[in-house]
Amino acid sequence: MKITHVEVHRIDVPAADPPFRWREGLSGSAPVGDGAVLRIGTDEGAEGVALFARPGAAATLQDLVDRVFRDELVGQDPLRREWLWHRVWELDRIHELPLPTLGLIDTALWDLAGRIDGRPVWQLLGGFRDAIPAYASTSTFATTEEFLDVADQCLELGYRGIKLHAWGDARRDAALCLALREHVGPDVPLMYDGSAGFDLPDAIRLGKALAEADYLWYEEPIREFSISAYRTLAASVTVPLLVAETSDGVHMNSADFIRAGAATFGVRAGTTLRGGITGAMRTAHLADAFRLRAEVHGSDIPNHHLCMAISNTTYYESLVTATRVVRERHVDSRGLVHAPTGPGIALPLDYGYGPELQRFVEQPS
Repeated sequence: MKITHVEVHRIDVPAADPPFRWREGLSGSAPVGDGAVLRIGTDEGAEGVALFARPGAAATLQDLVDRVFRDELVGQDPLRREWLWHRVWELDRIHELPLPTLGLIDTALWDLAGRIDGRPVWQLLGGFRDAIPAYASTSTFATTEEFLDVADQCLELGYRGIKLHAWGDARRDAALCLALREHVGPDVPLMYDGSAGFDLPDAIRLGKALAEADYLWYEEPIREFSISAYRTLAASVTVPLLVAETSDGVHMNSADFIRAGAATFGVRAGTTLRGGITGAMRTAHLADAFRLRAEVHGSDIPNHHLCMAISNTTYYESLVTATRVVRERHVDSRGLVHAPTGPGIALPLDYGYGPELQRFVEQPS
């Protein structure tokens, strides 16, 4: 079997309704965006796809396919995923590929393999579970009162925990984190994500408040370029740190975070920023060797599969972006996400696909 065609299909990524925002200094949700689907096909009719849904994705991916990827892939065996994963990293040395594109080929090839085999990818990866609890991962709301009300709604809908994305002000965020703990009581798992908004002194100040409030993990308070800063933070606070979400290098720089003692809860895994399915699994196995967690980042469908395949992940991350909470369709009333059942990986519902992509779209339950 050989790869014969590599295509880019532009799609409309719907805008969030209502729009939402992140912490001070970051942009909010995007308008309708020009997303893309990478489609890889073979001489035997087998095909696989991967979604690239970030703003500007269609133009970025079309350029990479026309300039780099197509020539590299056509004629290759699509089942040699490991070799092709390494080949993408070789290409990155010269082309400085955007971080979210490093795993697209790998994800499409895993989808292709699952469709050949007639099984979901999480089963091809070995499979560890068939359901996992979900936590509500908030966007940034205007007031403490709104955050508390959203938390109440999420818990009523069955979510098993709450993660805050707050304002990026160490004192104000610390007060919010303490208020949320007091509001929900001692037994609800709480997490905090700083979206890289702080320097080291403010990260330490906030981390001490999170420890006081018994938060499960403290995520990305500082840009992840300085492992030394994270090492100092880990030595200064007792709240466990979840690290290496956005830093380039997949398992390689995750290893450096771990070796420095900076990953006191664990490291992030996920297809979008950690090199596709292969990169995420490498990261998870690395963390497991040190008896650390590999928490899956993001709620897209490839990460559903990772949640079912990775033994040392705890939760599925479900984004909550409105003050009137609607439970994500993949989360049931008990706060559980169940394993996908269709072959391959699947594209999500509700995007602007053409008829040529419909057979790859997930089937509503």
